[in-house]
Amino acid sequence: MMANITTRKGYEGIAVAVPVTVPYMRYSTRSAHWFLGQAIQALIKQSGVPKEQIDGLTVSSFSLGPDTAVGVTQHLGLSPRWLDHIPTGGASGVMALRRAARAVQAGDASIVACVAADTNQVDSFRMMLGSFSSFARDATYPYGSGGPNAIFAFITANYMHKYGARREDFGRICVDQRTNALAYGSRMFKKPLTLDEYLAARPIADPIHLFDCVMPCAGAEAFLVMSEERARDLGLPFATMRGAIERHNAFSTDPVMERGGWLVDRAELYAMADAKPADIDFLQAYDDYPVIVMIQCEDLGFCDKGEGPAFVRAHGMTFAGDFPINTSGGQLSTGQAGAAGGFMGVTESIRQLTNHAEGRAVKDAQLGLIGGFGMVTYDRCLCTGAAILGRSS
Repeated sequence: MMANITTRKGYEGIAVAVPVTVPYMRYSTRSAHWFLGQAIQALIKQSGVPKEQIDGLTVSSFSLGPDTAVGVTQHLGLSPRWLDHIPTGGASGVMALRRAARAVQAGDASIVACVAADTNQVDSFRMMLGSFSSFARDATYPYGSGGPNAIFAFITANYMHKYGARREDFGRICVDQRTNALAYGSRMFKKPLTLDEYLAARPIADPIHLFDCVMPCAGAEAFLVMSEERARDLGLPFATMRGAIERHNAFSTDPVMERGGWLVDRAELYAMADAKPADIDFLQAYDDYPVIVMIQCEDLGFCDKGEGPAFVRAHGMTFAGDFPINTSGGQLSTGQAGAAGGFMGVTESIRQLTNHAEGRAVKDAQLGLIGGFGMVTYDRCLCTGAAILGRSS
């Protein structure tokens, strides 16, 4: 299944600017609303754009309920003429970016704030998992298994068996991302990670061990989408939008997930960006587990299916390596602030392409690719997306 190439309008003239990260914390008694408010406040302060001029809003959150994006407008005193609530988890950042860009192109909004936030109270993560998906609940809970670790152990074991991946291969991803995180101030993990430490970590759900798992936390990510002309008028550093795709429920007949919707639309993504995989200077891959990073390397065209293990053995994935991945450390070393984890790749890409990635800059980076992946049910992910951002001229 492959999509027709270049059948949709491109993203010319779109600027992505003002990357915001509300510092992560392991637990918080604050609500998701508070973190969203902190992010909006930071967008306003750093951009100099009055709140009244933000006429578009996208919101992603798992812990906002019973409110949705429209409730956020009341809480924060916003009055947008274009509004979207995006419930696609780790794919929400790419999808918020894509849809906001279309709103600006259509004239439905001039400045769109894209915001994601979640809180993390002592028992909130367990409660969220209990109601996350009826597919996962009905298929696994009656047998005593629940939550993402068991699901991804299933996916990881299948991938290892079919393609010969070893724990050491996944460990290389985790170790290099930890190196990246140590140069990023908002990280949750403060110590280096060695491959020996990764391999010796306690098992969680075979073959997944401790450092294959993200740490749930509280925090927020946000950015602004507008026209390039508007960004220049405001004097804002910005990245340009080169292309974006999304796909839902791809390859639903595969017995176990080993490929994602990126594979369907990637030719169109590169055609929109007038680029090829070899032109990409860094990859911000959604990384709830390292096997998903490896699958993105394959499905986004950096290597063939099944060559992911050899690919990570052959490349350095730190910000100074020959194939940088998750230059702020990704969720595996920065933490997973719920839906904000899906925005992390966008905010970090903007920083890389506007010379604001101090201490971890990818040398001479011109193009970055962001992968989105979210809403995993019983044995597969339902939502995938990708975007390519470029340095402005």
